[in-house]
Amino acid sequence: MGEYSRLHNSLKEGLERLGIRAHIAATGDGFKQYPSDFDLRPRLILHPAMRPLRQGVFRLTRYDLARAETAWRVGRQYARWKDYDVVQLINGFPFESHLGYEQKIIRRILERNAKTFLLACGDDPVVNRYYLENSGIPYSVLTPVQENPALKRRFRYSLKYLEPAFTAWHDELSGRVRGIIPTDLDYALPYQNHPKALPMIPNPVNTDKIRYAFPPLKGPVRILHGINSGNYWKKGNGFFEKALDEIRRRYGPDKVHIEQVRDLPYRDYIRQVESAHIVMDQVYSWDQGYNALESMAMGKVVFTGAEKVFYEHYGLDEPVCINARPDTDDLVEKLAGLIENPQLLQRISENARRFIEREHHYVRIAERYVSTWERA
Repeated sequence: MGEYSRLHNSLKEGLERLGIRAHIAATGDGFKQYPSDFDLRPRLILHPAMRPLRQGVFRLTRYDLARAETAWRVGRQYARWKDYDVVQLINGFPFESHLGYEQKIIRRILERNAKTFLLACGDDPVVNRYYLENSGIPYSVLTPVQENPALKRRFRYSLKYLEPAFTAWHDELSGRVRGIIPTDLDYALPYQNHPKALPMIPNPVNTDKIRYAFPPLKGPVRILHGINSGNYWKKGNGFFEKALDEIRRRYGPDKVHIEQVRDLPYRDYIRQVESAHIVMDQVYSWDQGYNALESMAMGKVVFTGAEKVFYEHYGLDEPVCINARPDTDDLVEKLAGLIENPQLLQRISENARRFIEREHHYVRIAERYVSTWERA
């Protein structure tokens, strides 16, 4: 239930390789357009002719008619979501229609299916409270709004999970599911003492579909910076933009080619990644998110989360990506070191692919999920 990153699509592909039938019910996550078996994305209200009505209603009431259409589509499908051995929720609000409506649907799903599990792989009350209240952590995806409260409007999506209705629902759901599965260290840390937490299972990546594609090191080093406007501040894109401006000024077009794209559908974004040597992902993480992992599978040198806890967890002594911190000067120096040392680029590229095949292979990850579900 729910899909925000291709996690569930890759897991489904791994399960099918094991001979297990799996279905995805999801909205496609806006412009990303991830596929699903039960397609719940709003269509009617997104037609250009309906834009004035949607905008007018939202301005007057703050009510988004697209959410109402999503709820209507869920209502037409959910009677078929029964008698499954396992149901897995991407989070407690998987369709982002109306909280009260989704509570009603999920309670019925809990009653109609054998086992239900919840993932910790993004915003939720436990994760967000941990990062807002733990002053001993140098940074997190919520650091920008902590440092600048004027950004609260930009963080409405994240901060809503701390509202009483969302926290009460998360408490209820946590008590009723068989367990909560973190998908990387950014979520495993907040859940380390939670009574329903299960061992972390890394994100699955379908390395059979993703080919190694590190371009020849002839001509300029190609750098890709993909921006998701909705997550601009959480990903630290401002640091990347400033660092890339300095790299562009320092080296010029003969040494570097910088491509910056915004809000591309998933398939279009992946085509852009294929032609890059370096991919700028995010600065406020401790581990890699899904876009970073797929880029690493293609052999890209990715600027993303790779703090000491990540290297210790996986027992790494060679770099598989570049640890990106919220520090423009640090980003510039790391980029400069790679541009001036192409052999290092090649080595990290090869390390990245091997790491994904070893730790994130979609069939082995699917086996870990099945084992976890069976034991719980």
